[in-house]
Amino acid sequence: MEKLEREIMQVSKEIAVKFIESQRLSPSNFEEIFPSIYRVVMDTALKGRERLEEEEGDEQ
Repeated sequence: MEKLEREIMQVSKEIAVKFIESQRLSPSNFEEIFPSIYRVVMDTALKGRERLEEEEGDEQ
């Protein structure tokens, strides 16, 4: 899970940087917004992982 957590953090940071560049995120609201970004990325990654595991199980 460590690798997945690192990848989730990296993707979340990249999204946050894009939001900062587009001025949708600022240092004043970073603490409020970043956990939401992280949670969405994590949920998406975990659902994708579950779907892949289900597909692998169906193939056997």
